[in-house]
Amino acid sequence: MSIEVLGFAAQSAKSPLAPFKFERRNPREDDVVIQIEYCGVCHSDLHQARDDWGFSSYPVVPGHEIVGRVTSIGSNVTKYKVGDLVGIGCLVDSCRTCSACHTGLEQYCEEGHTQTYGSLDRHDHRPTYGGYSQTIICSEDFVLKIPENLDTKAVAPILCAGITTWSPLRHWNVSKGSKVAVVGLGGLGHMAIKLANALGAEVTLFTRSASKEQDARELGAHHVILSTDEAQMKSAANQFDLIVDTVPYDHDLKTYIPTLALNGTIVLVGYLGDLNANSIPMIMGRKAIAGSVIGGIKETQELLDFCGEHNIVSDVEMIDMQNINEAFERMLKSDVKYRFVIDMQSLAKEA
Repeated sequence: MSIEVLGFAAQSAKSPLAPFKFERRNPREDDVVIQIEYCGVCHSDLHQARDDWGFSSYPVVPGHEIVGRVTSIGSNVTKYKVGDLVGIGCLVDSCRTCSACHTGLEQYCEEGHTQTYGSLDRHDHRPTYGGYSQTIICSEDFVLKIPENLDTKAVAPILCAGITTWSPLRHWNVSKGSKVAVVGLGGLGHMAIKLANALGAEVTLFTRSASKEQDARELGAHHVILSTDEAQMKSAANQFDLIVDTVPYDHDLKTYIPTLALNGTIVLVGYLGDLNANSIPMIMGRKAIAGSVIGGIKETQELLDFCGEHNIVSDVEMIDMQNINEAFERMLKSDVKYRFVIDMQSLAKEA
């Protein structure tokens, strides 16, 4: 038994996303069934739809920034009830038994976590399909409570862009008085600025574009440094406890490492690949390059609760599902402030 669902999918690396009917499993005893209201659009969606990372399997139904309402629950579900406002982020399962899972870091599951789309279900081995669709079914242990006071349509990107920057901010103990810099002002960068500011840090944006200064300050940055200006970069030497680097493409880290304070860390949350760096300034100040990816369920719920308390959401541009291919092209040009979110009611036009 299964449930027929309408979504949008890429059928190959070269084909645009288009309407696609597929089946979701019948709910298990611990499952929550969610009617999707909004789904954020992430760079990862584009990468996987176009097989940029080389491991996509088709069809791909993207979407891992999902917000909706519970429509039914399995017989063993205790955490949620029908009508609850909930979310699903980048993962829908893990082995639940390894040391990472036991410490609430399911994103680092030693067996590999089950992604919201593009993975195989651990139980029935069927492909997982994401949030560019009407409905999703997920174990209650990987469903998140969304604070009702937040602007629902702007919550979705918190489940990826938000947690991707929150996790390092928390791991490196950012708090009042910390000096934090953010490299890049996009979907990840704008959330990093908002969250670091709300944690009490003194926040600086590194950018190659002087035109972004006003936006950065409105988002919560106290300072803006042009990374192409040698004098400005030199004046920033030995300052930052943590640099959150959100740039998704190959770039020169040698520019930023000298701006780290003693024991400072630059953490990469956007780029996958070989590093361009020099160890000398690292050795001379016990400075580190690190990496971080999304966050576990406990940490993501902590973030959502924090956002609820501080009324933090993403800056979004709403689109209909039918405009997703145009949105992908605009996203490649950084032509969005700062995250597209799909109004999933627009799927009804395809029914």
